[in-house]
Parts: sequence; structure tokens; C-alpha cells
Amino acid sequence: MLLTLLFALSFGLLDVAHSGNSVQTALRTNIDLLKSLIYDNTKATVTLDSFALKQLIQISSATDSTNTLRKVSFSVNLKSKPLTLGGGQTVKYNTVLTNDGNGYDDRTGVFTCPVAGTYMFVVDSLSKATTLLHLNVNGITVGRLYVSYVHGGDTYVQMSRTVIVKLKSEDHVKVENVVNNGYIRHFMYSGFSGVLLY
Repeated sequence: MLLTLLFALSFGLLDVAHSGNSVQTALRTNIDLLKSLIYDNTKATVTLDSFALKQLIQISSATDSTNTLRKVSFSVNLKSKPLTLGGGQTVKYNTVLTNDGNGYDDRTGVFTCPVAGTYMFVVDSLSKATTLLHLNVNGITVGRLYVSYVHGGDTYVQMSRTVIVKLKSEDHVKVENVVNNGYIRHFMYSGFSGVLLY
């Protein structure tokens, strides 16, 4: 009886594994059930042939690695000092709050996509007049932020932009200052975040 249940579940798992992300939770639940039947059942002896056991291990490993690879997010900001940038300079945020997937490089200010998918990026900045920032994917602008001249010239303005884009693995995303003397305030008023949605 138990052996029949194991085979039925493992063949069902193979069908489920090919149907996409909508059944990931059901797949995880079924794999956990199989593991508990095999490893935690002390009242019965379960014997699997080598082919069935290899299939079970392969399904379990593939699901675990897929879930690990799909955890991608980062959030960075400026904490220690303000930035005054020239035209074409990449904004290098110096404080990393999270960097799941290790996509963001604080030495270059560039996020390199580790897993293809649909991402949401948020750029916010407390800046002075005539600061123009671009959010670029592989050198192509997908979002802009701008503070125009304000009377007195020394007034700070908080600006923000959210963009959702599809990325391929190894695509590059960065925030770039466009005009000379672009000013970005520190003390965690300015940041850059991204997360893999699906």
C-alpha cells in the first residue's frame, strides 16, 4: 500500500514539475510528503528500486535549487557622504542593506541580473536643482528622475521612480547621472532597490 502510494506520488510529481510556476507550492508539499514517508516512517520498511529513488532525489534537488536561484533582491543607499557627479557617471551606492543573489556590485554601482525574469526597480533621491538621473538597462534608459531649478538654488527635492522590466540573465541595470554637478544627498535619503517578481 505504502509503496503504491509512493510510486503514484512520484509519477504525479513528474507531471506537476513540467506544468510551470503556478503549482510550485503543490510540488513542494508533495515532495515534503514523500520525504516524510521515506525518512520519518519508523513503523514500516519502504523499498524503492534505484530508478525510483534517483527520480525522487532529482525532483527534490531541482526544486530546492530553483527556489534558491529565484531569490533575487537588493536594496542599497547612500549613508556616509553626499555625491556630486559629472555627466555620465554611475551612481555608486555605498551601503548595502540586502543583496540576495549577489547581483548588485557596490564597487561599480551596477546590478547584473543573475536570473531571467520580470523585475521591479525603485530609484529615489534627495537632490538639488538640475539633477537628472536615468535608470538604464544595458545602456538603454527605462526611467528618468529630474529636479528642475528652484528659486534660491539650494533647495532639496525628493524624487522617485518605479519601473517594471523583463531582464535576461547577465543584463546590466544602473542609475546614471546625466548632467554635470548632479547632487545626491546621503543619510539614507537616496537609494536604489530591485526585486525579482516572477
